Amino acid sequence: MSHHLIRSRGVRTTLLALLSLAAPFAAFAADLAPVHSHLSVSAPLLEKVRANTARYLDVNAAVGDGFVRATPCVSGPDFGAMGVHFIKLDRLNSLTPSAATPTALIYEPLTGGGLRLVGVEFIIMAGPWDTAHPKTPPSLDGNLFNLVGAPNRFGLDAFYELHAWAWQDNPTGDFADWNTRVVCNHQPGG
Repeated sequence: MSHHLIRSRGVRTTLLALLSLAAPFAAFAADLAPVHSHLSVSAPLLEKVRANTARYLDVNAAVGDGFVRATPCVSGPDFGAMGVHFIKLDRLNSLTPSAATPTALIYEPLTGGGLRLVGVEFIIMAGPWDTAHPKTPPSLDGNLFNLVGAPNRFGLDAFYELHAWAWQDNPTGDFADWNTRVVCNHQPGG
């Protein structure tokens, strides 16, 4: 055997041993990754939403553009939360969903009274939509909206909705209703 072949086997054996030792550390490091990391988010709709809502990271910009606080922090029936919804009322009448014009911005309450943008919600009232598009639920970039019947906890007529967790990773899905990484613990009492 040549000296080169023996050396290659030794290097290969050493590399394999190092890799087997590194795997547990890589898993541990992944668990320590920041919860606000968006590196894993690659859905085209989320990228569009982030591009169109970055200016609303500051809730004062949203209020200045006509968004009004519509709900307290909405927590899930079993787990997770949505957050505080700020709605642009004139968008409730739209039948044309667009990543550029979400109906609601969703904020998580922070310690000290601040709010952090975590996602958006697209809302289309079911009555007008169903009249214009019988038996066809709305969709946006291939993502189907969910129907919320009436009566509901928001006091609205039946509506279609789609959440997009563009500013907070969601282990249950980028478009799931509830986000297990959003909490209402810091909502001020009232």
